[in-house]
Amino acid sequence: MNNDIRAELGLRPVINVSGTMTSLGASIVGPEAVSAVNRILTQFVEMGDLHRLASRTIAELTGAEAGFVTASFSAAISLAVAAAITGEDLLAIEQLPDTGGRRNEVLIQTGHMVSYGAPVEQAIRLAGGAVVPVGQATSAHAYQLAGAISERTVAAVFVVSHHVVDYGQIPLKTFAEICHRRGVKVIVDAASEYDLKRFLADGADVVLYSGHKFLGGPTSGICAGEKSFIRNIYLQNRGIGRGMKVGKEGIAGVIAALEAWKVRDHDGIRARERAALELWRNTLEGQKGITPIIVPDPTENPLDRLQVHVDPEQARITAWDLASALARGDRPVIVRDHEAEHGYFYLDPCNLHPGEESVVAARLVEEVERASRANQIIHTPLAERWLAQEAAILNWPD
Repeated sequence: MNNDIRAELGLRPVINVSGTMTSLGASIVGPEAVSAVNRILTQFVEMGDLHRLASRTIAELTGAEAGFVTASFSAAISLAVAAAITGEDLLAIEQLPDTGGRRNEVLIQTGHMVSYGAPVEQAIRLAGGAVVPVGQATSAHAYQLAGAISERTVAAVFVVSHHVVDYGQIPLKTFAEICHRRGVKVIVDAASEYDLKRFLADGADVVLYSGHKFLGGPTSGICAGEKSFIRNIYLQNRGIGRGMKVGKEGIAGVIAALEAWKVRDHDGIRARERAALELWRNTLEGQKGITPIIVPDPTENPLDRLQVHVDPEQARITAWDLASALARGDRPVIVRDHEAEHGYFYLDPCNLHPGEESVVAARLVEEVERASRANQIIHTPLAERWLAQEAAILNWPD
């Protein structure tokens, strides 16, 4: 039985080889989480007790003292910053984002000030935090972090992501040691990370994960850390957290996804992903102007991707135009093209349904061969492409 609702809704049947991207719906929700969501939707629960159950489950998997589920990962950043500012003061919680005379400065390395669809510093400001950059984009040093801490500093955010500058940054252990010497809480953004224990071991007071990426749960954020800090995050539901509240289905789905994570066949999943990568690499090897290379994940997650290098002179098309071509038609394939201006894009196998790897391979051949027959190189100026993307956003909902 085909349960694909997209045709019924008039939506394109996209194949996601971009990764766990929110713009594509993040990930395939696991069957255990789907079942839990369906079973709890028609029932009433005492939400405080459901949150307690989630806290115990998160603590068990992460080694944290406690845990909390939020409506999204972005919400987790805002609520963690809010908790650092207010502590358990219920009046202060009601007054946010007005922080009054409270400490509200939040440090972040300049090379970590990235966008995940929105700027990470905006999530900090939503809670009343005043962002204080540390260092320069390409270098941050321990003395700069120490010098940035003042009597107004309340927290520091450390981002783990493929988007950050991946050199010249302060390591988390050093970052946490400097902050803790001055009583500054360390919040780690680990949205797309597999490792549920390393960042707490390296000194984080609270680590934030996405519940709807590699974990395969519904849209949600997960906070894991010190008991009192997590309690203060929970208390934000009486303030700005009210507009970021997670429903019973979200919490139940996350609990089920975490339980499933404990028994997931990670080796089997890696083997299937590797088979898809090798299929794509073998499909593209020998294609004129195309060089496929299997590369590891930059943040040490246990997965690989295929980096597809495109020589426009030989392939008759640029990397970004090939990415756009793959995304068109009756069988659209969405690749990871955020670095396409460097002449390559990525194919990520982590969100494939059975058989889709073969469709991707066929589409690659189709578009590469179509380009090879072009009378002139297909080359959309990058500036035009970026402006067109902005125009498309502004044209919504038309």
